[in-house]
Formats: sequence, structure tokens, C-alpha cells
Amino acid sequence: MNEKHERADTGSGAAQEGSWSAWPSREALTRLGVPRGRIVLDYSMLTALSVFLLAGCYSSGGFGGWHALFPPLGFGLCAAAALGYHHTTLDHRAAASMGLLGVIALCGLGAYAAGASTPATVMWIAVSITAMERLPLPLGLATVAVLVPGFVEADDTGVLGAALTTGAVLLAGYSLRLDAQARGAGFQLLAQERLAREAEAASAALAERARIAREIHDVLAHSLSAQMVHLEVARLQIEAGADRSEVLKLVTSARSMAREGLAETRHALSALRGDMVPVEEYLRELAREDRAEVDVRGERRNLPAEASQAVRRVAQEALTNVRKHAPGARTRIRFAYEAHAISLEICDSGPPPTAEGGGEEYGLGSSGSGYGLVGMRERAELLGGSLDAGPDGPGFAVRLRVPA
Repeated sequence: MNEKHERADTGSGAAQEGSWSAWPSREALTRLGVPRGRIVLDYSMLTALSVFLLAGCYSSGGFGGWHALFPPLGFGLCAAAALGYHHTTLDHRAAASMGLLGVIALCGLGAYAAGASTPATVMWIAVSITAMERLPLPLGLATVAVLVPGFVEADDTGVLGAALTTGAVLLAGYSLRLDAQARGAGFQLLAQERLAREAEAASAALAERARIAREIHDVLAHSLSAQMVHLEVARLQIEAGADRSEVLKLVTSARSMAREGLAETRHALSALRGDMVPVEEYLRELAREDRAEVDVRGERRNLPAEASQAVRRVAQEALTNVRKHAPGARTRIRFAYEAHAISLEICDSGPPPTAEGGGEEYGLGSSGSGYGLVGMRERAELLGGSLDAGPDGPGFAVRLRVPA
């Protein structure tokens, strides 16, 4: 909750800095990003200024006797007011901030009444500068305007000296304000960059989860749908009183498919981890079952996991299509490493004239995976590639090309 609040403050601060009457951003009002040496120097200067003010009060002669307690008490009151002012400006509380500056100004007025005009003038200058630095500009200018008569009264040179003092105060306060705002803007940009990186990382994680889900879906859909068909046929044959050997053959085939599905799932997970065998070796292993010819061209190189998986899944779907619709057909697999891509082509000679079911047409999405080559085409397009599938003479051809 706090983190969200801080992020909202960062965004509002960036919008506020565009208006001259708005508060400086929270980053500008803190000491975030100020070098340690600068902080030590600032505190050293404050300590020296405090000693100077106390010494000036006592040297004026207006704090004799028991009145000697007034300077340290006044100093303590001013220090408490300054600390409170720091926090009220961080919270953008205008009334409280003006009230605390009034306390310090009144302490200066008391010092002036006691004859310590120099400490009084220094205190009024400090009030004016910090008002210009930390308050909205209208309030800062109003504070300086209220203290101008004090500058006139305390300066021996009269109006000219007061005018110079006022100009110096406005310049110093506004310069400090601009410096703080520039530093705050830098930290706002860093915060926005960090949020952008977090959003990018979250998007990448979601994309990775989607990729893993797609890979597992492809493998399991291919295996489980075929198993369901075999088991359903086995159930129907059992109800019909079919021969035990025929039923056993179907159950054995379903078990073999389950084993292959588990192996394919392991292959997919291995590819996602980047420790899978090269694509061409997988294609040769896949082709042995169908006695397909494999032709690999180009110099082997490491491939992105998604491109590698696309080749494997397309090859598996295409060979399943051949087994289903063109049993006994001669199949040729060509895989090539190109300059900035990889290509895969799987062609078959079509079903032999005597093959059972030889007249059945086949095409995209007709395999038993339930996802089919239609899903593979979508996968290729997501990778910036293409997949074409269709009749090729008496047979059928599947051609994949993806950047890699």
C-alpha cells in the first residue's frame, strides 16, 4: 500500500512541477541523492551560523542578567520550528509551514528589539530563502514581501541596502529551488524507468508462461486424443464381444502412445531449458519410424527455444498426417540453416494406389492432435515466420520458415 502511495506521489509531483504556483515535488524537498560531502558541509555551515547568531546576540549587550537565557531558548525554539517546517513542507501543509516560519521570524524580531540587528537580519534572510526554496512560489514571494520592511529597518543603508538584500534573497532561494527540482526530476525519471522495467519483466514472465502452456498443450493434445480414440474403440469392441487379441492390441497401442507422450513432454521441457538435442538429430530420430529421408543443409548453430520447438512440432504433426492419410508413402524431410532463418519441408509421395483409405483427402488440422497444423501456422506467424501446407503432386507438402 505504501509503495503504491509513493508511486502516486511521484506521478503527481511530476505534474505539479509544471505549475509555478504548485509545491516542489517530494523528491525535491528531501535530501535524496545529495552527496554525503554536501550534507556534511551544510550541517557544518548551520553549526557555524548558530554559533555566530548566539555570539551576535550576546555581543549586542541586550541580553544581560537573567535575559541571557533568551538566546539559547530562542535558538532551541527556532531549531524545533525549522525541523517541523521540513516535515510540514514534505506533507504540503501550507498553513502549518507558514506558521512555523512565522515563529522563526518572530524570534528574529525579538533579537532585533533587544538590539541584535545582525542576528535578526540573518534569521529573516534564512526564513526568506527557505520559503522561496520549499513553498509554492506565491507563498514564498509573500513571505519575502512581509519581511522587506524588516530589511529596510535593519539595514543602515536604508532602501538601497534592503533592495539589494531582497534581490539576493530571491535569487538565492529560487536558485536552490531549481537545483532541488532538477535533482527531484532525475529521481522521478529513475522511478519511472524502474516501473517500466518491472512491467517489462512481468510481461516477459506472462509470455514465458503462455509459451510453456502452449508447448505442453501441443504435446498432451497430440498424445491424449489419440489414446482416447484407441481406448474408446477398445471399449466398443469389448462390449461387442470382440476377440481378446484385437482388444489387447488397441490397449497396447494406447499404452505406447502414453509412453511417447511422456517422452515428448520431457523433450518440450528440455527444450524450454535449452538443453535439448539439436533439431537435426531429433528429425533423424523421428524419421526412423517412418523410414523417411532426411536432408540437412547449412552449418549447425544454436537456435532459440521457440524456433526449435516450432520445427519439432511441425515435423511431428506432418508425419502424423502422413501415417494417418498416406500409410506407406515415401516421405522426404529437408531442413536448412539459412542466413537469418531456418526452414523445414516435409513432402510425401501420396498413398499407394492399393493403400486402404488412399482416396481420403488430408490437409491442415486433420491430424489426431486436436491442435494440428493450423496451430503450427499460428505459432509460426507469432515468431514472424510462415507455414504453408497443401497438395504437392500426388502427395502433400508442409513448408515452415521462421527467423532464427
